[in-house]
Amino acid sequence: QVQVVESGGGLVQAGGSLRLSCAASGRIVSSNVMGWYRQAPGKQRELVAFITSGGTTNYADSVKGRFTISRDNARNMVYLQMNSLKPEDTAVYSCTYRRTYSLDYVWGQGTQVTVSS
Repeated sequence: QVQVVESGGGLVQAGGSLRLSCAASGRIVSSNVMGWYRQAPGKQRELVAFITSGGTTNYADSVKGRFTISRDNARNMVYLQMNSLKPEDTAVYSCTYRRTYSLDYVWGQGTQVTVSS
């Protein structure tokens, strides 16, 4: 089994920055995809960004140019650097892991990000 644990959330003013971290442990396979989703109150969960073990990335249009996803394969870590934060970025951010070509996601418990105006 694989587990993922997020850290780094918090309260920040609009325009500020935060960096989220996610640690994966357990039976990690070398070919995998890790990502970040978020869910704001009353809204559907949405993909923020993902990164493959080969380094390919994909971002939601709403965060392009502001957020950067990266990973350290040796440490099984993934990061989300969030800059120029906006109040609409307020949400619970969850880390995910899945094997490449699999639809079986492993979810973290989530970390709250609150951006004040």
